[in-house]
Amino acid sequence: MEKKLHYGWIVIFMGLVTTVAAHGFGRMAYTILLPAMKDGLQFDYTQLGLLGTGNFIGYLSMAIIGGFLAARFGTRAVITTALSIMGVTMILTGLAKSFGFAFSMRLLTGLGNGAAFVPAMALGSAWFAVKKRGFATGIVSGGIGLGTFLSGLIVPFILKSYGINAWRYSWYVLGILVLAAALVVFLFVRNQPSDKGLLLVGQKEKQEGQNPSAGHKVSSLDWGKVYKMKALWYLGVVYFFYGLSYIIYMVFFAAYLVKEMGYTQAWAGGLWAAVGGLSIFCGVIWGAVSDRIGRGKGAALAYLVLAVSYIVYALVKNEAGFYVSAILFGLTAWSIPTIMAAAAGDFIGPRLAPAGLGFITLFFGIGQSIGPALGGYLADMSHSFTLPFLIAGGISLLGMLFSLFLKKPVESF
Repeated sequence: MEKKLHYGWIVIFMGLVTTVAAHGFGRMAYTILLPAMKDGLQFDYTQLGLLGTGNFIGYLSMAIIGGFLAARFGTRAVITTALSIMGVTMILTGLAKSFGFAFSMRLLTGLGNGAAFVPAMALGSAWFAVKKRGFATGIVSGGIGLGTFLSGLIVPFILKSYGINAWRYSWYVLGILVLAAALVVFLFVRNQPSDKGLLLVGQKEKQEGQNPSAGHKVSSLDWGKVYKMKALWYLGVVYFFYGLSYIIYMVFFAAYLVKEMGYTQAWAGGLWAAVGGLSIFCGVIWGAVSDRIGRGKGAALAYLVLAVSYIVYALVKNEAGFYVSAILFGLTAWSIPTIMAAAAGDFIGPRLAPAGLGFITLFFGIGQSIGPALGGYLADMSHSFTLPFLIAGGISLLGMLFSLFLKKPVESF
C-alpha cells in the first residue's frame, strides 16, 4: 500500500514560501534597489541608511511579539496577516515621494516581516518530532537564500527595462508577489497536526498523558513559561554571538573587497551572489546535522565553520582565500537560526515554539544591532577591515564554546 504524504510536508513548504516572500522580497531586495531609489528620490546615504534601520526596527519588534501572537491566535492567521501588510506597504513604498512616507512604509514592512518570519521558522517544531525537526526547519530557512537569489534575478531585470521609475515598478511587482504568497499560505497552512487529525511527522504513536499538538489556546499565564525558563535564556545567549558576528561579515563583505583590496563592485557582487546561492541549502544541511548529533554539538560545529570563514577572509588576502571564505559562509550562513528555531521547540514544545523563538530572537537582535557599529569602529580605528573580521571570528569561537554546554531538554516534545 502506498504511503500517503504527511500534511506536515505541505505546511513546511508553505514556510519556505513565507521566508522567500518575507526575507527575500521584503528585506533583501532593498539592497539591490537602494542605488536606484537614491537617484529617483534624491536621498542621501544617511536617509537610505535610516530606511534600512526603520525596516530592522519594525522587524525586531514584531519578531519578538509575533511569536507570542502566533502562539495565541495561530500561525496561519498571523503569517497571512503579516504577509498581507508587507505586500500592501511594499506597493505603497513604490509610491513614495518623501522621506517620511518611505520611512513609514519600510517600518511597516519590517513589522510584517518579523511577524511572518518567526512563526514560519517555528512550523518545524509545530509539525515535526524532534528527530526530523532540524531538517524541516532547514527547509524553511532555505527560503532566505532562495528569496535573495530570486530578487537578484527579478529586480535587475525590471531596473533595466523601465528607466528612472523602475525602482517603483520593482516594489509594485515584489508587493504583488508577497500578496500572492499570503493567499497561498492562507489556503494551505494549518496551525497544528490536530487540525488535520494527525500526529507530528516522525511521531510513532500518541504519547500517553500528553498531546504535543493539542489544539488549546495559549493564555498569558502560559507565556510566563517562556521567559521563566533558564534554558531559553541560555539559548538566547548562544544566539547573541551569531547576531554579533555574522552581521560584521555581511555588512563589510563588499566594502572590504572594493575599498581595501581593490576589486571591482561587479566582482564583489558576483561573489556575494554565489554566497546567496549556496545559502539556499545550508539550513537543510545543518538542521539535519543537529538532528543527528544534537543541537548543542551541531551549533558548535556550525560556529567553528563560521569562525574559520571570517578568519580566512581577514588573513588570506587573495582570490583563493576569498572564495574559500565565501563558500564556507554560504554553506553555513543560516545554520544557527535553523538550529536555534529547532532547539526552541525542543525546550518549550510545539505550541509555544513561536513564542520561545521570538524570545531568543531578542538576543540575536541585540547582537545584530551592536555588530555593525562595532565593526565600523574597529575598521576606523585600525584603518583596515582585517581586525573586524578577526573579532567576528573570535566571537564565533565564543559561540562555539557556549554551544558545547547547551543542555538537552528534560522532556522530548
